[in-house]
Amino acid sequence: MISLNSIIFNGMDATPIDVQVQLSTGLARPEFNIIGLADRAVKESAERIRNVLSALNLSLPPKRLTVNLSPADVEKSGSHFDLPILCGILCAIGVLPENELSKYVIIGEVGLNGAIVKTDGVLPTSVWANAHNMGIICPGTQGTEARWAGHTNILAPFHVLELINHFKGSQILPVPQVAPHTTTTIQNIDMAEVHGQAAAKRALEIAAAGGHAMLMVGPPGSGKTMLASRLPTILPEMTPDEILETSIIYSIAGQLNGQTLITTRPFRSVHHTSSAVSLAGGGADARPGEISLAHNGVLFLDELPEFNRSTLEILRQPMEAGKIMISRAKRTATYPARFQLIAAMNPCPCGHLGNAALSCSRAPRCAEAYQNKISGPLLDRIDLHVDVDPVNPWDMNNNSDTPTETSAQIRARVVAARARQIARQGIPNAHLDGSALDTAAPLSDELTKFLNDAAQKMGMSARGYNRIRRIARTIADLRGAENIEMPDLTEALSYRPINRGKYGI
Repeated sequence: MISLNSIIFNGMDATPIDVQVQLSTGLARPEFNIIGLADRAVKESAERIRNVLSALNLSLPPKRLTVNLSPADVEKSGSHFDLPILCGILCAIGVLPENELSKYVIIGEVGLNGAIVKTDGVLPTSVWANAHNMGIICPGTQGTEARWAGHTNILAPFHVLELINHFKGSQILPVPQVAPHTTTTIQNIDMAEVHGQAAAKRALEIAAAGGHAMLMVGPPGSGKTMLASRLPTILPEMTPDEILETSIIYSIAGQLNGQTLITTRPFRSVHHTSSAVSLAGGGADARPGEISLAHNGVLFLDELPEFNRSTLEILRQPMEAGKIMISRAKRTATYPARFQLIAAMNPCPCGHLGNAALSCSRAPRCAEAYQNKISGPLLDRIDLHVDVDPVNPWDMNNNSDTPTETSAQIRARVVAARARQIARQGIPNAHLDGSALDTAAPLSDELTKFLNDAAQKMGMSARGYNRIRRIARTIADLRGAENIEMPDLTEALSYRPINRGKYGI
């Protein structure tokens, strides 16, 4: 019996798969069976492999060929089992050496002509193989992706013949080269292009500095989407650990370019018609959804009340835990989901609540029903609630001597404030809780009494109380202060809704 190594991923957790190939006598013609709880994509590999063998001028012997994917009680899905099964068969008929191939984790889909084509999950497979002192055999187009894990024992053939010739000694497969590390810059987008909206830009700076969730409420055309789209231009650069973790998620989802990692914080703008599965993740193979693809980055939800309410409620658990568990009948997968939520909405269906000249005849009655589409528990998890007023015409043609701040200027303050947080507690302020919050954001007796009185008058929940402390800590960090002072606390309180806010939020 031939035994080779492959892998599957259940969420971010890897499960090694033993690909067992055995030829049995007693048949007048070849018979090819794949067992081990394999799905249709895996079973179809039998026909692809028959054609590959024919293209190589090889044929199966007149025996019973059984391929077992162990452990047998774990569902196997995906076309990446093509290459390990083919390699196992080539070992069984004496074309490839089992003792050499057994030192590698093998993944890859094969075409009918023997070409080895792109598959999902190469980066996390390389990370796992490197951690277990094993090599990896992957498609040639993804050799660079495998190298990003710091691995060097990599074989990345473009065709099955290249792999055969390598082990025969007639061709040596080179170690894939690592592409130069470059940080993607966002071109032609700058905060200086946003005229007016000083209050909203200040709130966005606080959100960026502490990683806080933010909701912008205002009429159409006031600049909510424009502000949100420029948030990535003021966020700190990703750390190496964040780059690797985010790139692994994209690799599992099949959205990672084989030549580069995710070096810029993700900005996922989700349409309001998106389903719960597209947001949370799932499907037959429990793939990551938008909230996991936004990990270490921004999840932007425009027209928030237009989303299905049950879809929005999915956000509540990952916003607190920083991860999401996808439970399906056959598997349970857990993905990281530490995203920064930025949402925008109109105050009512027509968007002009409070403007007698433009509002519809149903205002303000329509606003209450529109805003009630968003549940209180979800709103309570959003740190910053900001009113975005219409921009005055003279602000659009501002030619004053005072220039508008650029993204680079704002980002310098954000980076400095975030560095203080990481040096102090190792995580952004938005993630502080329990004793860590008490240590990082202590309040004097005067400030404690002030906040307690404000919380009582505003009907603030315990969650909202702690979020005020986090925001105040971020505001203090932005001005480089060691301790929270009264101006920090009062500004933080201004971002929490009183009686559901100006627009009823």
